[in-house]
Amino acid sequence: MPIDAAKALAAEPRTGEITWDRKDVLLYHLGIGAGVPATHPDELRYTLESRLHVLPSFATVAGSGSPGVISGLSMPGVDVDLARVLHGGQSLTLYRPIPVGGTATATGRIAAVYDKGKAAVLVMRTEVADADGPLWTNDAQIFVRGEGGWGGDRGPTARPEPPAGDPDKVLERPVREDQALLYRLSGDWNPLHADPEFAKLAGFDRPVLHGLCTYGITLKAVVDTLLDGDVTRVRSYATRFAGVVYPGETLRLRLWRQEGAVRAAVSAVERDDAPVLADTIVEHS
Repeated sequence: MPIDAAKALAAEPRTGEITWDRKDVLLYHLGIGAGVPATHPDELRYTLESRLHVLPSFATVAGSGSPGVISGLSMPGVDVDLARVLHGGQSLTLYRPIPVGGTATATGRIAAVYDKGKAAVLVMRTEVADADGPLWTNDAQIFVRGEGGWGGDRGPTARPEPPAGDPDKVLERPVREDQALLYRLSGDWNPLHADPEFAKLAGFDRPVLHGLCTYGITLKAVVDTLLDGDVTRVRSYATRFAGVVYPGETLRLRLWRQEGAVRAAVSAVERDDAPVLADTIVEHS
């Protein structure tokens, strides 16, 4: 079996130093669509080094740039075909604001392996700390088609109740034709997002946008519209990737205010509001 759950869970964590600077932050922000309009004060806090604030979702690419999906596939006990892999979900917990530049220690391990029958789910956990203490924890849920069925733990099945009533905000965010090509410069080189032939092997008629790009676009919209543009208010951010986005499409974001949180649902306008992000929660101060 390509996934040896016991071996993956027992493997020693991998620890390494990561560094990032303002150029990395600026590139990430451009990769998720910041800078439109280019001279608007609200956008300059993402695109001008003298005013720079770090959107918390930058944590998914900080340092090495390799997201949990890629690093998880190189862990002991995991030997799978990249074309069978999908990013199932992502959660991020922030302990304090991310500095514009820094050096930190990242420790990664497989925190869970679930048997979903026709697929396996790996949870790749990355904990990051600097000299002043913990900065953030990332959990990437890695969905591997065709690798379940060994009789293992099926994992949690409960999902959040959908938000009630009409959304407080409905926004639209266009995705550029070259958005995936720009976003991948932050470190996710999976050819699924650039190579038409590889996309076909993975079952798509053309390259798809990175799920983490949609993740960043959504968090930016929440911060800008419901959190007064204050990135430091974000405490945690979790989502389930419910469908793909194709570069050139338009995202429709439905946002609900709750006590200490914002709920979101994201869909693709041009495909009859096909779901893209679901079970999405931003907890904030």
